[in-house]
Amino acid sequence: MKKLRSIFLIALMVAAIGCTGKDYTRIKIHSGQVRYTMAGGIGASWHAISQDSIDESPEYKWALRFKNSRGSAWGGNPPVTDTAAWAQICSHASWLGLSWIRVELSARMYEAERNKFDWNNEEMAALYKILDWAEANGADVFLQQMWSNVKWNSFPGVQPLLSAPRSVEDFADGIGSLLDQLLTVRKYTCIKWICITNEPPGGSWGSWWSMGEKDATLTPALQEVKKVIDRKNLKVSISGPDWTDLPIFDSTKIDFDGYIDAYDIHSYQGMDSAKQENLARWAEWAARHNKPLFLSELGDMRIGWKDTNPGPKSFQASLSNAETILRGMAAGAGAFNRWSFTNRGDLDGQWQLIRTWDTENQKYYEKIEVEPAAFYGYGIITRFCSKYSSVVHTEPVPDSSILTQTLKNSKGEITTYILNKSDREQKTGITITGTHNSKFFLYRVTEEEVTKPGFRMDPVTEYLLSDNKETIIMLPPHSISALTNMHVMHDSQALNR
Repeated sequence: MKKLRSIFLIALMVAAIGCTGKDYTRIKIHSGQVRYTMAGGIGASWHAISQDSIDESPEYKWALRFKNSRGSAWGGNPPVTDTAAWAQICSHASWLGLSWIRVELSARMYEAERNKFDWNNEEMAALYKILDWAEANGADVFLQQMWSNVKWNSFPGVQPLLSAPRSVEDFADGIGSLLDQLLTVRKYTCIKWICITNEPPGGSWGSWWSMGEKDATLTPALQEVKKVIDRKNLKVSISGPDWTDLPIFDSTKIDFDGYIDAYDIHSYQGMDSAKQENLARWAEWAARHNKPLFLSELGDMRIGWKDTNPGPKSFQASLSNAETILRGMAAGAGAFNRWSFTNRGDLDGQWQLIRTWDTENQKYYEKIEVEPAAFYGYGIITRFCSKYSSVVHTEPVPDSSILTQTLKNSKGEITTYILNKSDREQKTGITITGTHNSKFFLYRVTEEEVTKPGFRMDPVTEYLLSDNKETIIMLPPHSISALTNMHVMHDSQALNR
């Protein structure tokens, strides 16, 4: 009897394991239960600035300490006359399916002297090339003025790159003239958002809004820019405060809600459950004020940065970025932007998705190739994300090494992203309600796969998923997978518009 009782108890334990899913991970997705709809998509920073930004004149006593941390928002693009290189760059952007891109510029590009505007120089021509690509490919543009960098509107002794505007009225008029040129004269419809400065003080750190001995406040400039946009009746929305680095949410710091249409912050230390909770507080605040929240820059400096550090282009960084995006979706973020698409790679680390600059020979490449670990590790997410997708309800997954979120686009196409953070293969059961015998295609990236010559992001397997019926898939260690209705072969451009 004792032996029979032991057998019975073991049988009960096995049954319990099967019922609770402890024998393998179970993911259950309710495609009809929309949590929220994204206000954008997923993309990467594309800089129009080509000139070095630092002026080391002795008069700027508030300057040199920032020399090695000024950012790499310049120099990543070849000359606009190199049409063959630009065609390759645009082709890579189309393959990625970038649907929401942060396009960066400086006031110096168009108003180097007060009220003297230049709309036809090299850097403005690069801006038009980027906007032309966005217009043709249905990508939304988050237009980012990184800094003014004009001596005529800087505080005395402050390096113009770092200075807040001495006259916020002139500053706002300049931005209004830029937007008028782009929206009214050139008739770009892709520009949906404008952010007036990069990483001003107010977050965990920030440098680009200084008066010298103290920092300026951002709110008066936001107020003035809103006045100009409203007066000119420009069809663009303001985003702010662009603080970094994933600042702790504190509503007492927010006195600018009436002058912005969206909130955006940056994240550069990866994302864990505690950071996700903080991000959710930002998203909840924004939602209560009928505004989206954007992660307008993301990366992971813990993996490496500065100079030519290869950390940012590693597959480890791709895994971290995937976690940031999936946790960001769980928190309620409305769009995501990786730093960056083009990048010299020798200023503050190798952030580039594609190779445009030869750091050894200090010249631009004629043939633009991808950085495989970074390009495909990010591309498996961007390639299957349509802008304005709905984030649908996924039941919590007990295994903390598995992260997953599901999108449904306007066509009803479903994409489930799954990140396996563990160092072992994981058996996973997927159940999607409301699928009605739909074809799904599994795409997958691992470091070993993407770094092999000739890698192709073709479907690994095809499934026919029935409503509420479990399908078993295997997740390799340290992998990113996408299970989607979209069937797109490697040689095709993204189909996520």
